[in-house]
Amino acid sequence: MLEIRNLEAWYGESHVLHGVSLDVQDGEVVTLLGRNGAGKTTTLRSVMGLVPRRTGSIRYQGRELIDERSDAIARCGIAYCPEERGIFASLDVTENLLLPPVVQPGGLDLDTIYGLFPNLKERARSQGTKLSGGEQQMLAIARILRTGAKLLLLDEPTEGLAPVIVQQIGRTIHEIKARGFTVLLVEQNFRFAQTVADRHYVMENGRVVDMVPNDQLGASMERLHEYLGV
Repeated sequence: MLEIRNLEAWYGESHVLHGVSLDVQDGEVVTLLGRNGAGKTTTLRSVMGLVPRRTGSIRYQGRELIDERSDAIARCGIAYCPEERGIFASLDVTENLLLPPVVQPGGLDLDTIYGLFPNLKERARSQGTKLSGGEQQMLAIARILRTGAKLLLLDEPTEGLAPVIVQQIGRTIHEIKARGFTVLLVEQNFRFAQTVADRHYVMENGRVVDMVPNDQLGASMERLHEYLGV
C-alpha cells in the first residue's frame, strides 16, 4: 500500500531524514520506533506533504506522491492524526467529528464511530476544551475514520495517557485493523507497540536501522534494548 524509498527531508537548512526506506502492506499495523529526534514524526509529515523540502519516492497504491500537495495526498485516502491532536476547542464532539470532509467512500458513520468510542457518545455535546486528554485522543482518531481514508498515520497516540486509556486505544487499533484500515504508527511506548503491530521499523538519526516482525521480538530484544533503551 505504501512504499517509501530513499526519502530525504529538510526543515530549512536542517537535514532531518537520510535515505529512509520502508513498506506498509494493505491491512497491516506498522510502527516506527525510536528515541526523540530520530525522525519518526518527520517521516509521517513527509508522507502527508507537510515537510517543505523532500526528495526520494513515496508511492501510495502505486501513485507517486513526492511532488503532490498535502490536500491532494489526503484525497488519495491517507489521513494524519498529529501528536497535538488538533481538536477545535469551540466545537463540540459531534461538530469536530463532522468537520473533516469525506474524501472517499468507505468511511465510518457516526453510529459506528460512537460504537467504537462510547466515551465520545456520552460527551457528544461537550466542547473540545471540556474533554480529557484521553477523550481528545479518541476524538482525533475517530475524526479521521469518517473521511474514507484507508491509510491512517497516527503520531504518538498514547503519549501522556493513563494506562486504562492506553488499553482502550489499543483495542481501537485492533478494531480498525479488523475493519480493513491500514495503520502506520509512531510510538515511543514499545510495550504498547508490541501489542498492536505486525512489524516494527527502528529509526536512529533520520535513518531506518532495523525492521523486526512482531513474532520475532523475543529473539530481537537485545538489539532493541540498544536502540531504544527499553
